[in-house]
Amino acid sequence: MSVHQQGRETIAASRPSAGIDVSKAHLDAAWAERFEHVSNDADGWDALVAKFQADRVDVVVLEATGGYEKAAACALQAAGFAVVVLNPRQGREFAKAMGQLEKTDRVDAYSLRDFAAVIARHPKRERYIRELPDAQRAHLAGLVMRRRQLLNMRNEETNRLHTSHRVALKSVQAILKAIDKQLGAVDDDIDHHMQQHFKDIRTWLESVKGVADVTSSTLVGLLGELGRLPRRSIAKLVGVAPLARDSGPRKGTRAIWGGRAEVRAVLYMATVSAITHNPVIRQFHQQLIAKGKPNKVAMVACMRKLLTILNAMARDHATWDDSKHVKPA
Repeated sequence: MSVHQQGRETIAASRPSAGIDVSKAHLDAAWAERFEHVSNDADGWDALVAKFQADRVDVVVLEATGGYEKAAACALQAAGFAVVVLNPRQGREFAKAMGQLEKTDRVDAYSLRDFAAVIARHPKRERYIRELPDAQRAHLAGLVMRRRQLLNMRNEETNRLHTSHRVALKSVQAILKAIDKQLGAVDDDIDHHMQQHFKDIRTWLESVKGVADVTSSTLVGLLGELGRLPRRSIAKLVGVAPLARDSGPRKGTRAIWGGRAEVRAVLYMATVSAITHNPVIRQFHQQLIAKGKPNKVAMVACMRKLLTILNAMARDHATWDDSKHVKPA
């Protein structure tokens, strides 16, 4: 262990960490031996910030709870705390590993506090700390998610066209028309926002054949880590990295798991297009199929390769360059 790591562990050991169990209306926070039950609104966030600052809290862990955690996480980050947002399964599995089988809001908060203490002492703790999105990226993320919601609503109404009684068809068609109007408005807002605030990265990403406006806006809005993480880390974050499942002599089948579903969905569609129009991705896909790889395995590998290329371009502030990717005949 380096002297730097030893010093950081000493600092982490001298400062408490906090865990917050999140619900729509309330936050249950535990740190050191203290516990607070506050409202999940500006007054509650301010109260926790004041108490955390007084006790010099280091890392704060929250569980992702249907979006109800986002505003609280941002308020804590704005106040200077290192915030980690966990998948609920991670928090529950940690609690079970620690022998905590009971589940209440208070128990969960103390369990997350203990998880936060582990992260605080981790030699690579930075990889777990959530970055504070700037206002423009948060604005874009809201538009991108709204577009996804409208598409889901449109699919549901389209399916009803084939099953609804004729007396309901007029209503379904009216809703579809309204959704299409909203989709057009949201698309215009996204285009304007990208052009105004993210013109450069949009140019870099969309210089790749197969990547268009929906893919670039989703990556910029929902994957702020693009260009800032190594290729393996970004692949795990999106959920396109094959994860090992080995034990002793047994070699398990590698499989993808977890990740950001919204990003993965648009990356899949971009890859489908790239296999047709992008010579690098097309050749890579053909090579995998020729080796006998199943189509799903080949598709995920192509998604990972495309993501790796986009990650490098965002990192290097570069557009597509044939000399780096296209092999001479």
